[in-house]
This record gives sequence, structure tokens and C-alpha cells, in this order.
Amino acid sequence: MEATDNELLIAGRLSSNTQQTGEILVNGRKETLAFGTSAYVTQDDTLMTTLTVREAVYYSAKLQLPDSMSRPEKKERAEVTIREMGLQNSMDTRIGGLSGGQKRRVSICIEILTRPKLLFLDEPTSGLDSAASFHLFTNLCLLSNGLTVYFGPVSAAEEFFASKGFPCPTLRNPSDHYLRTINKDFDADIEIGSDGTKSTEEVINILVNSYKSSGTFQQVRQVLSKICQQKQGSLENKGSQASFITQCLVLTRRSFVNMYRDLGYYWLRLAIYIALCLCVGTIYHDIGFTFGSIQARGSMLMFVGAFLTFMAIGGFPSFVEDMKIFGRERLNGHYGVGAYVIGNTFSSIPYLLIISLAPGAIAYYLVGLQKSFQHFACFALLLFACMMLVESLMMIVASIVPDFLMGIITGAGIQGVMMLNGGFFRLPDDLPKPFWRYPMYYIAFHKYANQGFYKNEFEGLTFPNTQTGGPATITGDYILRNTWQVEMGYSKWIDLAILLGWWCYIGSCFGEL
Repeated sequence: MEATDNELLIAGRLSSNTQQTGEILVNGRKETLAFGTSAYVTQDDTLMTTLTVREAVYYSAKLQLPDSMSRPEKKERAEVTIREMGLQNSMDTRIGGLSGGQKRRVSICIEILTRPKLLFLDEPTSGLDSAASFHLFTNLCLLSNGLTVYFGPVSAAEEFFASKGFPCPTLRNPSDHYLRTINKDFDADIEIGSDGTKSTEEVINILVNSYKSSGTFQQVRQVLSKICQQKQGSLENKGSQASFITQCLVLTRRSFVNMYRDLGYYWLRLAIYIALCLCVGTIYHDIGFTFGSIQARGSMLMFVGAFLTFMAIGGFPSFVEDMKIFGRERLNGHYGVGAYVIGNTFSSIPYLLIISLAPGAIAYYLVGLQKSFQHFACFALLLFACMMLVESLMMIVASIVPDFLMGIITGAGIQGVMMLNGGFFRLPDDLPKPFWRYPMYYIAFHKYANQGFYKNEFEGLTFPNTQTGGPATITGDYILRNTWQVEMGYSKWIDLAILLGWWCYIGSCFGEL
């Protein structure tokens, strides 16, 4: 087990399938670390770069601090913490514009808002050279494979290693020497005086046994014994935090601000959607009601329902960053999966509505589809439901495939398969029944999107029939049943409801990951 794993174990952040042995004692007592009594600062500064320092810390304060604290008290706690970390001159600077050291201090700010009794920092001095970092500490604890090699004053560590036959070479940093000596990653024979060489494992055993018999070890035992005998030895239970409703509201607000400021999240996609819909609108402009417009209508509606929603993969890099932040904050106990899903969903609704209405209206009215408001409303709602569904699907992909390039490929592949057997490229009756018709055709959300669009547009229309031997005109109902092979046993609103149901199901699947 590495040093980082030890920190994760003590902080209660190891995964449930990790084998754990031994006991964790707090002041000599076996205790569960409640929320607020301990905090963990990760090695990577995973922060929302679109927020200012003040905003990031204040939002975190509203998530972590209990509802019994007033809003001014939470704001004061946030600003005091920022000043304690020396960031008062950068309060209104966006995190994306901070240096690496300042970002690390913001990460610490967020985790000490609850005033924890224990603070675990994973490589807090990253960015500093090892010699400078080493002299920042008063006491030093060296662990190897879960065993204590040394725990005591920094000033006495060099003498301890030298007395056991492992002196620090000239011009080498002591910290580098200690780690190289007890780290099996550098498992090379180590010189030990005139006795020759020893393996790393033998050296570790020598140092562990020597430390147990040293005076430093006895002094540490005496200090621990005194702590364990104190009546007030147990940690105060500070398990109170913001309510679920408060967390949902704060996450909705924070996510909304992030989406607004991140151009790649929705605004760039909106511009692309408008350009695509202008292309669709001009290519199919004033489509009319000729016999040839039947195929053109179907093609246009399929493109809107499939390829416009396909463009949701463009926001995948932003999804990946959101998932990193969510993972860190969830493991640190700031909020749960439910609050995140609700907050992210409600914050995205306004943007997805804009994307559905503005580009959708351009394509809809340039093409000349059915003019009534009820028909356009159904068209926009179907497009909106598809957008919401694909957004949720991409969030699941981002949680499983954190690499954004592989995630884009995976998301595109999933949508491509669904698009292929959605009933347009190959009519339902022509799909091979094993697998593609049953069950894939009924799983693909494009089936319900296409059928909803088709029912909304073709029902109530009449077209001239240019085919010989048939009636002079054909109805939209006939086209739906025979040309597009649409299931007519239920209305377009049921198709919309099924899409929304799929969206809810995918959202619940995210909560189970």
C-alpha cells in the first residue's frame, strides 16, 4: 500500500472493494470520522475554472455548512478562510487565471470551511522543490508497506538513518534519500558500510526494528498514552451539513453560472445548431405538398431528430471536467448523487430549451412544416426531450470513460448504432428480427423521436398521388402506416412521454454508478 493509499484509508475514501486490515484509532479510540471532523485535499486541484475564488469558496460553504447558519455567517466564513490562505487579493479572479500554488490554496480553503480537527493533504507541496518542501515540516513520519519506519522530529531523522548505516550522501536532499532508501519502487541493492549491500526489504526491516527500540519511539508512545487518557479525547461529532434541498438549489445555481461562462458548454453548440438549421431550412425551403415532399419531410425530420442531438458530444470535454469535480466533492461528503443529478438537470434545462426553440424554429418555419403553434410546440418538445436524453447519456459515458477523446468515440458509437436502427435508414419491417428488431429497435430512442416527428407532421395532411393505379390523393395517415411503417396504436404525445421516461431512466442509472 502506497502512502497515498494510507491517507485514503485513514480519511475513509478507499473504495468498498479494497481489502483493509488493522484499526484506525483517533486519540486511542476507534471512531468513525463524521462529516466535518476530517477533510481531505486531493493531489490534483480539480476546480471549476469559470468561477472566481470568492464564488467557489462561497458556493462550497453553502453546500457544507448547516442550514442553522445564516447566509451572512456563511459568507463571512468563506471570506475569512480566503484571507487565512492569503488569497484576499485574488478573491475576484477566476480560478482559471490563478497560478498552480494559488489553486492549491483554493482547494485547501474549500476543505477547511467546516473547521475540521483532522486535515489530510495529498502532496500539499507539489510545485515546490523537495529540499524547500522538506524544511516546511516540524515532524516527519515515514511509512513503507504500512509500517512505521520513522516518526519524530525532522532534525533527528538524518542522524537516525546514519546511525543504522544509511547516511545521506553529500549533495543529496535528505527527503530524496529517505524515500529512495525505503521505497521498493527503487528495489536495488543498497550499500551499508563495510558489510556490503542489502536489499530494500532488508533495509526496511532493519529501520522498522531499530525505530521500535529507539528513544524517539518511546517518547511518541508516552505522548500517545497521555492523549488516550484524556477525558476529552474523542472528536466532536460535527455531522450536520446543508439540507438536501439547499444542496440542490446551490448546485443548480453554481452549475448554471458555469454553463453560462463556459463557451464550449452550450454557446458554441448553439451557434453550430443555428448554422445547421439554416442549412436545413435553405435546402428544404418551402417544401410544399407535392408527392416528392413526402420523402423530403421524412429526411428533414430525421436529420433534426438524429444529427442535431448527435452534436451533444461536442460538450463532452466539459462533461468530463464536471465529473472530476463531482467525484472529488462526493467523496469528501459535500453532497450526494441525487443532489448533483437534480442540480445539473435543472441548470441545463434553460440552455437546452434555447437550443430546441431557436434553431428548431429556424428549420421548422423555413421548411414550411405545419403552421399551427400546437404542431411547433410538439416539434420543439420532442427535440428538447432528445437533447435531455442524450445529455444524460453523455454524462454516464463521461463517468465511465473519463478520457474525453475515448468518451467522444464511445458516445458517437452508441448514438450511431441507435440512429442506424431507428426506422429510417432501414424500415422497421425490413430490420433483421434477431437483435436489430428485437430488442434494439425498441431500445433506440430515435424510434420514438422519428415516430413522434412523423405523426406530428403527417397527420391531417393530404398529398397528390403520382403513382399509377392508385387514388388521386393519399392521406398522411396512409403514409405513416405504409411509407414509414409507424406504429399508430398511440399518439405522438406517448412517444414524447417515452422519450422523457428514457431520460429519467438514464438519470437513475447515473445515480447507481
